[in-house]
Order: sequence, then C-alpha cells, then structure tokens
Amino acid sequence: MKIKFFGAAQEVGRSCIMISTDRTKILLDSGIKLGKREEYPLIDDEEIRQVDAIFISHAHIDHMGFLPFLYAKHYQNNIFATKPTIELINVLLSDYLKINSDLNFDKNILNSLNAKFRIIDYKKEFKFRDLTIKMIPAGHILGSALISVSDGKDTILYTGDVNLLKTRLLNGADIKNLQATTLITETTYGGDNDIFPDEKKVAKDMLNSINESAKTDSKIIIPSFAVGRAQEILFFLDDYINSGAMQKIPIYVDGMISKVMRIYRHNVIFCRKELQSRILMSDYDPFKSKNFKIVERKTRTEIIASQEPCMIVTTSGMLSGGPVMFYLSRLAGKKENKLILVGYQAQGTMGRDLQDGASRVTINNAPVDIRLSVETYRISAHADRRQLEMMISKIRGLKNIFLVHGEITKMQQFQAKLKDKYNVTIPQLNQEYEA
Repeated sequence: MKIKFFGAAQEVGRSCIMISTDRTKILLDSGIKLGKREEYPLIDDEEIRQVDAIFISHAHIDHMGFLPFLYAKHYQNNIFATKPTIELINVLLSDYLKINSDLNFDKNILNSLNAKFRIIDYKKEFKFRDLTIKMIPAGHILGSALISVSDGKDTILYTGDVNLLKTRLLNGADIKNLQATTLITETTYGGDNDIFPDEKKVAKDMLNSINESAKTDSKIIIPSFAVGRAQEILFFLDDYINSGAMQKIPIYVDGMISKVMRIYRHNVIFCRKELQSRILMSDYDPFKSKNFKIVERKTRTEIIASQEPCMIVTTSGMLSGGPVMFYLSRLAGKKENKLILVGYQAQGTMGRDLQDGASRVTINNAPVDIRLSVETYRISAHADRRQLEMMISKIRGLKNIFLVHGEITKMQQFQAKLKDKYNVTIPQLNQEYEA
C-alpha cells in the first residue's frame, strides 16, 4: 500500500490522506484548515476523480469540512463513517454553509452528499474491493474512530484524533488487540512538555476562577467546539452547580451547540454506560438541564447589557468565527470579564493569539482592545504525550510510524523519542510514501 498526504503533514488541520493499492484508492478524512484564512487539501481534480471511497474518522471540520468541495468538483462515490459521525456532519456542514456566503457549493451539494453516506459499525470488518476496513472507538468525540486498513498482507492504522482517557460522556479509545505494520498518528500534544496536568487540579482551578467571577457582575466567555468540548464543559458546569461546589449563575448556550446536544442524546448508546444508566434510572437528564439557557440571536444584546454574572458557552472553539466574536467584541474592554480557553488553539487562529498574550485583535475589520483576562484550562479530548506512547506500545507488529496533525517542533521531539525503535517519518505535503 502507498500513502499520500494532501493535508495534516507538518500542520494541524485539513486532514486528508490517500491510501492506494493497484486496484483501489481511498481517502482517510477530508478536512479544511481554519485560521486567518481557510486552507484546503492539496488534491487536484484528476486525483479526486480517482478516489473510490472516503472514510471519515470523526465530525470535526478539520477532518470532514472538505467533503462538499469534493462533490462540487464532481466526486460521486460513497462516504463511510459511524452513525453518530454522519448525523453530526450533516448538522455541522449545514451550519458552515449558513455562516459562509462565498462558498462554491450550496444546499443541493449537501443533499447530494447526504445521499452518499454509508454507516460502518464499530469493530466490524468491512470489505471494500481489495481492502478490509475496521472502525475502532477513538474516545475523541461521539462517533470518532481509529481506522484500520488492511490489504491482507499489511495493515495501516490511522488515529484521526484519539483520546485514551474516559470523560464525562465517553470511554477512552479501545486500544486492546491493536495490530498494524504502519501507524499514522496525530501529534497535537506530542511534544516533550505535552504532559497533561492532573484533571482534578485543573477542575479545581477552573472552578475557583468561575466562583471568583460569580461574586461580581463579570461575564465569562467559554469558546468551545460545538462537538465534543461543549458537551464536556456543559456537563462539568452542570455537575458542579448541582453539587453546590459552584455558585449558581446562568449558563448561556449559543451557536449550534444545542443541536449537537440533541444528537448526542439520540445516540447516548454510544456514550458511557454510566451516563446511560444515569438517564434511565433517574428523572434527571443532563442533556436537558435547567441550568442551560439556550440563546436566541435577539437575546445576545440583553445578555451583554445585564448586570448579573453569567457564563457563555459558545462557538467557535478557536475564535475563528461564530457567536463568540459578538461576545468578545463587546466584553473584551472590561478587565473583570474573562475568556476561558478549554481546547487546543491552532497556530494562526485568534484563540492562539489571545493565548499568547495579544492585547489587540481585529473583529469585523475593527480593532478590539483586550482588557479582559484570558485563562487556559486544558480539558482536552486529545491524547497527551504519555497516552500516545502508551497507545503505540500496545500495537502489535508495528514497524513504521507517520506523524501528522501537529506542530512541526512537537513532531520532531516525538520523532526523536521513537526513532530508536521504529521507522518514524514526518511526511511532507503532497508526497507519497510506501506503507
């Protein structure tokens, strides 16, 4: 088998990788790269026409946002993913189209796309031409999967995004009995210093910060990905309010988070058994908590004008667009307010700029001075360096590793750690390699 990288090589974003044999060409993921400008996979029209199928690891824009562009370029074959992933893709792409007016596709393309989705169940081998595909729970977000691709002789394992630790909603990745000759792994947190702090300490520090702000009329903005991080954060806040550990203040939920919450609820069978039992065995459904207040566009100004403290959980997670820009532009000038970052902030995004201490940003072509405090609490759905090493150690028969979806310095550090035991490559964009 051969591997070609149209994206995610020496960068975070636009994951798009071709696996090919003499008979078959498939894509693993088809994402875009968000930042000050959007970037797309470096796949040309001729290569698109050669693709026999697409397999999607999970429903984040950087792993599936290029799908409608492919159909606009006349790709006509099927797209395979788990049931929750397909449902989430439909919602996210519809929202993406709604907030971007200059795209080269419309609802007709989305409808064509929707007709091409095919469900793959976890852990069931799926024969596609001369390849055998298997989806394995990845623990990252609802429906996320490691993708195993075998030609009968060798096996490639692609992580997509992976998390080994259980969260409030999901179990960690299923890494039992993994076997592969080649691994393509994300390295979002693959650097030498990417060891996550104790989860309880992070929760305590964040809780103290929120309670401190709740004593005043401060507003706390929590930007979050609509899928995954938002649900974890909302459950975190809900649990602490219900336990009395957190002062009860309004939690406003803005953007498409509420739509995604409904999909999570409808697919709760894919969540942790403890969460399923919690819903079935009691009258309390955390997906429908009374602590959450769903925001209508017309009420945003009222939230800003209110003198009461509150939390605003809203999209987008890296401040690359969405309702968070409205709140930031109006709340940034007051030093008592807070911006709490809970997810990865990619290079080139406003979230990363603020995390690095930017004192001024531009929103809607207007300068905005940043006086509110910016805090980061690492509540991640990605594996850290230790988890990545543990996963790799569990893979039987592993010889080759390709490092993707990370910053180049982190990849180099991880390569140095692994190179004595494995053949480790940091691939280049648009380059093809033997598996």
